[in-house]
Amino acid sequence: MRDAVARSVFEALFAFDQKAAEVSGACLAGIDEAGRGPLAGPVVAAAAILRRGVTLQGLNDSKKVPPPLREKLYWLIVKHAFVGIGIVHENMIDSINIFQATRLAMKMAVLALPKTPEHLLIDGNMKLDLPLKQKAIVKGDQKSAAIAAASIVAKVYRDAWMRHLDTLYPAYFFARHKGYATAVHLEAMREYGLSPVHRRSYEPVRRISEEQFEKELS
Repeated sequence: MRDAVARSVFEALFAFDQKAAEVSGACLAGIDEAGRGPLAGPVVAAAAILRRGVTLQGLNDSKKVPPPLREKLYWLIVKHAFVGIGIVHENMIDSINIFQATRLAMKMAVLALPKTPEHLLIDGNMKLDLPLKQKAIVKGDQKSAAIAAASIVAKVYRDAWMRHLDTLYPAYFFARHKGYATAVHLEAMREYGLSPVHRRSYEPVRRISEEQFEKELS
């Protein structure tokens, strides 16, 4: 039963892209991001152009794919698709805000593709500053195979980045929560202060920073 459901999802994702390609007659790239919500680390975007005939059984929105399968799919996508990755770090996020940082990361991902697409399928409601035909699709990672593939790449790449940051700043347990506002993360921030990779413009981070400043003054 589970295999049948997964196959149905997989077939629907590819059918969506096939129809979009037939309508536009263009080379499609799916674009998605990971890391808009966390309090630390970069936002990562990926762009993916799937080759014809590539089989990615189990493909789905990255949030719905178990980590072991997500890792397996990541390597299959990187091997059998054209992939570009864009990274915008926390200092730039603080400077231009997360919405603009996400747009920038997506643009960087498209420009990093080894093949130039003609039509972009973008998860959410983003429009990129690129002279290419674009379609924003709300919950696109649940509808388009190319966007789902991009979501897998962005998620796995960013998770690996956060595991690396965990080795640099082990007090914050980044490998465990990937920078999200968990109780463990907030407690570590209050105990040890902010790391260089925390997003100072985010409200919980700013509040904890102010609390620490007031404590130092008292």
